[in-house]
Amino acid sequence: MKKKAIAIGCHPDDIEFMMVGTLINLRDAGYEIHYINVANGSCGTNRHDRETIIGIRREESIAATKLIGATYHESLADDIEVLYELKTLRGLTAVVREVAPEIILTHYPYEYMEDHSNTCRLAVSAAFCRGMVPFYSTPEQKVTEQDVTVYHTIPYGLCDQLRRKVKGEIYVDVSETIETKKAMLSCHKSQKQWLDDSQGMDSYLVNMTDMCASIAKLYGNFKFAEAWIRHNYRGFCAPNADPLTAALGAKAVIDPSFEASLG
Repeated sequence: MKKKAIAIGCHPDDIEFMMVGTLINLRDAGYEIHYINVANGSCGTNRHDRETIIGIRREESIAATKLIGATYHESLADDIEVLYELKTLRGLTAVVREVAPEIILTHYPYEYMEDHSNTCRLAVSAAFCRGMVPFYSTPEQKVTEQDVTVYHTIPYGLCDQLRRKVKGEIYVDVSETIETKKAMLSCHKSQKQWLDDSQGMDSYLVNMTDMCASIAKLYGNFKFAEAWIRHNYRGFCAPNADPLTAALGAKAVIDPSFEASLG
């Protein structure tokens, strides 16, 4: 049976910014890949009404997933309404049970905005609930019992909500996927317009590329990188489970200084 990985991001384009290079590498390593934005992008505009922008951003995300052959899953909440609450947790648990991933890629627990942090909490809980028979999902999905390892990307801006710098545990070389990352991000044309209006021409493409270059410099091995930290294994997988590094070989390196900081 083919191994599976899912990226659980918050808003349409978050996966492209911080996660999709790694997801593409997993695809190339033989994984079936899945993609979900918990939020539907309802506030990402200064021109459109709510329903219009939701439809636009859904189509943009679907177009992006088609570029890499990922399975698209529908969003679950409006922007700014990604809360750690039961309805959204049941919905995300249904997706996790349906996919039955070995790897979950998601946000850092402490991000600059609450939507991102709450998406992280929901992703972790959905993974934890995958095998709990009494906890029903919406829609109903059979429980799954596979090991799953949750990986947190380091936060946007490379610092937490209190401005403290965050370094990764695992650095993934995305130099060969950076052009595909750009192409996927460019699918989000509504965000290009919005961010160009507020920040300058092609600012979001430049920001993404610069961020991947900055992440690479934290460890120094690659031209462009994404960085990850493993979640606590309890309730999820074996203590030393690291399927991401195992799958990606030389494209994934562990920073020994991070390991040393764990004591």
